[in-house]
Amino acid sequence: MVGFLYVLSAASMWGLIGLFTQYTLAEGISALEIAFWRAALAWIMFLIHASLTKQVKVHRTDLPALFGFGFICVTLFYGSYQLAIRDVGIGLAAVLLYTAPAWVALLSWLVLKEALTTTKMACVVMTILGVACISLGPQLLTGAPFNLNLFGLAAGLLSGFTYALYYIFGKKFLYRYATPTIFVYALPFGAALLFPFVTFADKTPQAWLLLIGLALVTSYIAFSLYYAGLKRLDATHASIIATFEPVVAALSAYILFGEHFSIFGSIGSALILVAVFLVILSGSKARRAEALNEV
Repeated sequence: MVGFLYVLSAASMWGLIGLFTQYTLAEGISALEIAFWRAALAWIMFLIHASLTKQVKVHRTDLPALFGFGFICVTLFYGSYQLAIRDVGIGLAAVLLYTAPAWVALLSWLVLKEALTTTKMACVVMTILGVACISLGPQLLTGAPFNLNLFGLAAGLLSGFTYALYYIFGKKFLYRYATPTIFVYALPFGAALLFPFVTFADKTPQAWLLLIGLALVTSYIAFSLYYAGLKRLDATHASIIATFEPVVAALSAYILFGEHFSIFGSIGSALILVAVFLVILSGSKARRAEALNEV
């Protein structure tokens, strides 16, 4: 249950990314610059944490993997998601991003040797359908056309795949390094590869506060909580629980901007909540089985 609460809290914080982004875009800052500062400022926070707790050092042979994590899960993930939003729109981009649980289930089976159970696959299908209902519901109701192109679809699928690698990498390296240690090396490398594509704008004090808040809440705190939860859950279950993020995003948009849930949004939220409940239930059964085996 503790692992579930950690991941759910992280997902709730990730659900605020859209709010931070909307207010920051209004300050005249581009999406790629927002991505750059989110990574760069979060790196400073993780560096301070790692320095105070003496968790900076890593084995030299692990540096290529840590830099690879920065390239894949910061540079490629941030970049591909922005390109998908540009070319196919926010709604479909979100659906393609949340193919991540399916990628995680497949990669967990291939790389981590986690069992690919019927319950896991059912939860993966429900989460993807749920996100599709929340994100694409307005177009389905109004009959608005979808802006589809092959490059945008490929970028969206790449965002889902690279997002999934957060889970796989976390399970492979968590037992070796603390969370701050991983991000001390991954974030600056990922931000550096974004740097050539960023056009920097003049920023007001309010813009800096928004950027710092984005980095603090959605990167430093959220990833710290998430990886603490991942130590207690398998990767597929964690990825399914994290799809609570679009539910939080939709609810916050309703509260702050008056954006109403459609019938599809309500159905999608219900599907995600049922999937999360099944994850909790299956996790409890697994723990009980382990306890009986130990007796």
